[in-house]
Amino acid sequence: MPIVALEMVSHKPGGEYDDKMSIYAGLGVLYYIIYNPEFWRRDRHQPFEVYKLIDGQYRQQIGEPFWMPEVGLGIGRSQQVIGGIEQEILVWSDESGNAYPLPDAAAEQMREQLRVERQRAERLAEYLRSQEIDPDNLPEI
Repeated sequence: MPIVALEMVSHKPGGEYDDKMSIYAGLGVLYYIIYNPEFWRRDRHQPFEVYKLIDGQYRQQIGEPFWMPEVGLGIGRSQQVIGGIEQEILVWSDESGNAYPLPDAAAEQMREQLRVERQRAERLAEYLRSQEIDPDNLPEI
C-alpha cells in the first residue's frame, strides 16, 4: 500500500475532496495531498492541502513544506523558473525544509559555480603575470 497519494486538480473537478479522499482513507493511505494551484477558489479549498490518516479519518495538517517522517521527505510549493517561465511547482524537501534542487536547477548551480571559479582563476593568472610570473609554467612544489 502506498504511504502517500498526491492528487493534482485539473480544470474538471474529480472528487478529490470527497470521493477520492474516502477511497484512500479506506485503503489506509497515510498521507493524502491535494495540489490545486488554479481552481482552489472554485473548489473552496487551499491551493495546497496535506491530510494525514488518524484513527481512520483524514485530518488536515498545517505547515509548508510539510515533513513526512515515515517517508523521510517534505513537500511544499516553490516559485521556479522552468524553461524561462516562472511558475509555482511542488518540490520535495529535507527535514529542515530545504528544497531539493531540480535537475535543471542543479545543473544551473553547477554552471554558475564553474563560471565563478573560472573568473577567480583568470584573476589569479593576471595577478601572477603582473608579478612577472608565467601562470602556465609554475614550478612544482
